[in-house]
Amino acid sequence: MKRIIFLVIGLFCCCSVSAQELSNEFYARVVGISDGDTFKVLYQENQEIKIRLGHIDAPEMGQPFGKSAKKFASDLCFGKEVKIVRQSKDRYQRIIAEVFIGKTNVNKEIVRAGYAWHFKKYSSDKEYEKIENEARENKRGLWQDKTSIAPWAWRDIKKTKKSTKKVLLFDCVL
Repeated sequence: MKRIIFLVIGLFCCCSVSAQELSNEFYARVVGISDGDTFKVLYQENQEIKIRLGHIDAPEMGQPFGKSAKKFASDLCFGKEVKIVRQSKDRYQRIIAEVFIGKTNVNKEIVRAGYAWHFKKYSSDKEYEKIENEARENKRGLWQDKTSIAPWAWRDIKKTKKSTKKVLLFDCVL
């Protein structure tokens, strides 16, 4: 019985592919859209991998245009076979990548449609900056709203509000 258990465990370990073992370019099918810049892909029919689109930052789901950004990303690539060009991994162990459908760069298309910012904190790519500026000038997507807040600022505001609530709750308990 022990041999069977070890055999099954051994086969499982050999068959599973960690994100570290993936090549820098691979193909996968998009099986989930978390938001405008984060996808789940199915690699070799057995492994789900989270992909965070590099160079861009889309509105959070609770933020104005968050749902629109998710819908645009979903319409563009859900269920499709995509090429992933890996750049790195983030602190959440997601693969940071550029994603392609044929020759179309999904990351750039989301920015071009006005559903994401060029994430200058992590990218100095001038082409993304140019595409964002064109979307702004043409008031595409979120650029229709003159008061749109960048996702990184939105996250900071949410963190500050949570910290303030914790302090207030703590003060009330005393």
